[in-house]
Amino acid sequence: MEKYRILLVDDEPNNLKLLREILGGVYDLKFATNGKNALLAAEKHQPHLILLDVMMPGMDGYEVCRRLKADPLTAKIPVIFATARTKVEDEKHGFDVGGVDYLTKPLSAPIVLRRVATHLSLVRVDELDSLARAAIRMLGEAGHYNDTDTGEHIWQMAAYSRAIAVAAGWSIERANKIELAAPMHDMGKVGIPDNILKAPRKLEPEEWQVIMTHCQIGYDILVMSDNPIFQLAAEIALGHHEKWDGTGYPLQRSGEDIPESARIVAIADIFDALTMKRPYKEAWSVEDAFLEIEQLSGSQLEPRLVERFLSIEEEIRAIKIKWDGV
Repeated sequence: MEKYRILLVDDEPNNLKLLREILGGVYDLKFATNGKNALLAAEKHQPHLILLDVMMPGMDGYEVCRRLKADPLTAKIPVIFATARTKVEDEKHGFDVGGVDYLTKPLSAPIVLRRVATHLSLVRVDELDSLARAAIRMLGEAGHYNDTDTGEHIWQMAAYSRAIAVAAGWSIERANKIELAAPMHDMGKVGIPDNILKAPRKLEPEEWQVIMTHCQIGYDILVMSDNPIFQLAAEIALGHHEKWDGTGYPLQRSGEDIPESARIVAIADIFDALTMKRPYKEAWSVEDAFLEIEQLSGSQLEPRLVERFLSIEEEIRAIKIKWDGV
């Protein structure tokens, strides 16, 4: 298993030797004895963490950190300062230039190990978050791979969903989750044959029955994960074609039996679909799309959420303008 890489920077050989003894059996260590070499080593080795001395001849640790943070290749590498300086203003200065922590010399082995482990765990969380977002993006795109939608559609619709959720009283944290989950609402379309999904004609009744299975297919795929984002996405995938009056599919749920997340995404999805040009239709004007959403209130869509949607018309328009320029 690959070890985390740590760059140790200190102009005193004895300090580097001590750090090697503390960290060497656990991590892949790289070394630099001055600021210039530290910058070169950071760019070359791309360490997961840098342990940086402050008081060095020439370029001190603060300046090294400043330059690291100014370079896109090294800006995200966390820097822990190690120094004999103990004044509050010294620590403040270290944080101001981009450091994430401060170790005071003489160094204590247990403290060094604990602090390093803590910050590397945060690095791992960031890596997992980046991986999860990449997976979400790929799954969202996969759901539309054989569809006539453009890739921008699902992200624009996701932004609408977030705005509606906030207007409906969702917390920012929860609204951020629906923005990540919404792009996967049509995941189940991967299971629909091309000759039906891309048919340049009105579908036959039996073909519509096949199309309607995409909700259950998407749910069955997404629910396999116990991650909250994927659980929310599964809920949305199953319910985004249900209607407030119970005439939707696949389960003919009505009213509040339909999860609120799916009711929100339904509004966002319809508005986005209306205002987008497709091979089989021209884009509706924003004004006409808002009128259509209003007319669907009480039948296809929940009246309360429609009211919230209409109340944030300026924000919805701004989101559309932003994505139309992408």
